[in-house]
Amino acid sequence: MSNPKSSSNNYLKSPDLLPVSHENRSIGVLGFGMIWVGMAIVLAAFAIGAGGIVNLSMPMLILATLVGSILIGIFMVIIGDIGVEHGLSFPVYMRAPFGTIGTHLPSFARAFTASCWFGINTYFGALAINGILNIMIGFDNWFVCFIVFATLQLFNVSLGIKSIERFADFAAPIIIFISIWMYLQLSAEAKAQGKAVWSWVEAPQTGFEQFTAFMIVAMAIMGFWATLAADMPTLSRHFKAPKNERNWFKRNKTQLLGSLVVQPIFNTLMIVIGAVCYMSTGSGDPINALQQAAGGIVLVMLLSMIVLAQWSTNTSANVIPAATIFSNIGGPKVPFWVGVVIAGIVGTIVQPWSLFDILNSVLLVVGGILSSIVGILFADYYLIRKRRVNVKDLYETDGQYQYLKGVNVAGIIAWVLGGLIANIWPSFSSLIGFFVGAAIYYVLAKFWWFKKYPQAEITNPSDEEYLGITAGRSWEIDVTPEPIGVQQTASTD
Repeated sequence: MSNPKSSSNNYLKSPDLLPVSHENRSIGVLGFGMIWVGMAIVLAAFAIGAGGIVNLSMPMLILATLVGSILIGIFMVIIGDIGVEHGLSFPVYMRAPFGTIGTHLPSFARAFTASCWFGINTYFGALAINGILNIMIGFDNWFVCFIVFATLQLFNVSLGIKSIERFADFAAPIIIFISIWMYLQLSAEAKAQGKAVWSWVEAPQTGFEQFTAFMIVAMAIMGFWATLAADMPTLSRHFKAPKNERNWFKRNKTQLLGSLVVQPIFNTLMIVIGAVCYMSTGSGDPINALQQAAGGIVLVMLLSMIVLAQWSTNTSANVIPAATIFSNIGGPKVPFWVGVVIAGIVGTIVQPWSLFDILNSVLLVVGGILSSIVGILFADYYLIRKRRVNVKDLYETDGQYQYLKGVNVAGIIAWVLGGLIANIWPSFSSLIGFFVGAAIYYVLAKFWWFKKYPQAEITNPSDEEYLGITAGRSWEIDVTPEPIGVQQTASTD
């Protein structure tokens, strides 16, 4: 018999990456809805609205936003079932389609993107804080505000998921109220300039050019949220769900209402505000628009909403996913809180204050790259494994997911080709990335790679052995090192 490996030396078994049991899931329908309110109301969405209203009327802009929001919402719910069913985070499940080592490449792309978003949102929040302090005490140093605001957010995330949910419950009602006020104020200013909010377009397009402008908005929305679509299991593993529930829709009720109802509504609200912001000020920068539209205590209240919105978005959509991935890459020596710090450092050194002007173009590229990952996850989880996963081997360095020196070559090829092909047609990048990534992975994995490296859950698709909450199971991973005496006995057997 071979010498068993001590779990203490297994870098895959970092405590922060273990499956979340049924009993420890704390987020319900209302909780996720509140989290979505905070996540969806993010200033970067203003840039999409401001860019879209140049070529599209408001009704067309809203339709494009809803199309993009619902499509990416479907991707989120589909991939989020991995977390609901098995309690697994994104970087851990990625060991299946990419390998225990190969997972680090696409996962890092996701973590880096999330860290950049953290920096961008923190920058806007810092500008708002600086504006508040300028009004109240004459203070004017946005970079100091940036450092302080970043530190507060990172500390909030390091306290855990329950702290984040409580913050979302507090922030959401305030954000909703002030967002509506912003729309009314900015649209009134646009009307005062003689612009009809629901029909004004700066440079109208017709025919195929209008369709292209429509798809750019829809794909930018998808690219904006593609990071979360890929990474939804990291959040959804905390969602409450009934045991032994065979109905997929009932089991994913929390996800369905949050991602397909709350998300499109508030995503659209932010796009509309960005559009009227552009109409009234000629800029997609809401902080600049607010400073022109209001003053005194009213402006302080509005800027406070900006701060709350960026904080709420960053914690759930950016810092948690990035920190979880950095923890996975670093193993037990990089606990979750260290991953949080790394995300903060990366989000600062990319100089996010320089990224806003090229945001829409970047979103189209990122959308293709990350949607390719979403397609691969879909093909691996639903089409090939049929939702059954040999979870315990995900945490073993010599298990079935070791593949070729820790790499699933089929996954890497599908990801690279999916991302490259998607960006040949950037106006459709998110959709192309998803379908191309899924198709290439399915063919390579099913007819080549898994012939070389058989998978237990495919060879024996047993519900009792390989389903999670549907079969009433909470996965438990043994992290206790085997006694030395046992190892010695085994080695001489």
